[in-house]
Amino acid sequence: MGQGESANSRLVDHGSAFVSADRLVARLGRWTQSEGTLADRLARAISALIEGGELRPGDRLPAERALASAVSVSRGTVVSAYGALTERGAVERRQGSGTSVTGAGLRPATHRAPRQGSTEALFSALPSSIDLLRGVPQMSELAVGLVKEHEPALHASLLSETDPAGLPILRARIAQQLTDEGTPTTPEQILVTNGAQAALYLLVDELVSPGDVVLVEEVTWPGLSDVVRRRGGIVVGLPVGPDGLDLTALELAMARMRPVLVAVNPHHQNPTGTRMPADARSRLAGLSAEYGVPVLEDRVLAPIAFDGVVPPTLASLRADAPVIVVESVSKWAWAGLRVGWLRADPVLVRRLRGTRQVADLFTSVPTQLLALDFLDRAEPLRREISERHARMLDLLRGLLAEHLPDWSYVPPRGGLSLWARLPEGSADEFVRLAAIRGVSVAGSAAFSVSAASDARIRIPFTAPEPILREGIRRLGEAWRDRAI
Repeated sequence: MGQGESANSRLVDHGSAFVSADRLVARLGRWTQSEGTLADRLARAISALIEGGELRPGDRLPAERALASAVSVSRGTVVSAYGALTERGAVERRQGSGTSVTGAGLRPATHRAPRQGSTEALFSALPSSIDLLRGVPQMSELAVGLVKEHEPALHASLLSETDPAGLPILRARIAQQLTDEGTPTTPEQILVTNGAQAALYLLVDELVSPGDVVLVEEVTWPGLSDVVRRRGGIVVGLPVGPDGLDLTALELAMARMRPVLVAVNPHHQNPTGTRMPADARSRLAGLSAEYGVPVLEDRVLAPIAFDGVVPPTLASLRADAPVIVVESVSKWAWAGLRVGWLRADPVLVRRLRGTRQVADLFTSVPTQLLALDFLDRAEPLRREISERHARMLDLLRGLLAEHLPDWSYVPPRGGLSLWARLPEGSADEFVRLAAIRGVSVAGSAAFSVSAASDARIRIPFTAPEPILREGIRRLGEAWRDRAI
């Protein structure tokens, strides 16, 4: 799957509700790698697509013979699988009309999601291995200097401040920065959080109820999809092309699925590195306004731009669009400083402020005061981190040309990682081979919302140069190992 293709094929022809056999097979993933008969495995895989919201009531499944040919099994296997789904009430079969989804398999989730999600895999590097899992940048010299020189104003009234929304002085500073960047903002629209992840958690907890649909990019930051699933929501992934989220697919899904939230990472998307063009950003803001569906814009990586291009927020494009902006200092200043924030309607901010009172109360005052220093030097800090990682990307590309010349990718114009495509084989299998060579790296499965192409590896270029060099050298050895 090249960067110019969608990250997933569109499963359903929304005009006819017909499900293509070939596209259904692509979404089933490695369905044969489970227990039971082939019919049982196929039925479970189709059921998972129904429960995940990708197959909706009224969708027409492929004819038995067509699906059998596409998955290379007998027609009897498909007949048995469809029969099992019919017995469960997930589909109905009518003579002359084929097999259609009933929606019985799409029930509100009432159970707790498994404790371990995809996010945990990105923080599971073995102590003895080279960590190419996390996209955590090193602190710049400027950032280190600011920490050393930090002298907070130690007023007793300030140090005792415990407002769940954040220090008034920090909220005002963030609001002013957003205003200066083109998004008019008041302090009442700002909620300070313990990093961007905490903002995501609070938003999902407030906006998503069990059974609600949340639309996201097909490959996305798992910290978002995991939180939605833990809340009992249904995460539906939409195609990602060379310019980011497929907005035609988004509009169809918004009209058809009635989501409670759309979550996007439009600038230097993690993990694909894509950018959404200006006209697409305007259209996305317009869809939010037209359908009245909140859009969560993740801008954590937006300021790390190698060419200096950082557009204003989606919220700046349509004042009537319910856009929620999430940002943080972690990627461009100091990953260890857990200070993030969100910009939203003041009414929502007040509701989230109440939620924080039963979650983590408030953000540490000393860290908020240090964040003020970083915000005062935001422009040079962002420029320095961007220049450093532009150099590291050049280094990585040279290493890939030397050790993995047959891997393909589109160079990102910002962000902290590269989304590489394997010319053949399974990314999941390669991840295991890499671990044998002492390198921890993440494949497509860590970022895919549902079954998708198992052909990508995310490579952060944030490690110190000697570690990155050795890590890519070992990945090259692992790639050659697969042929032995």
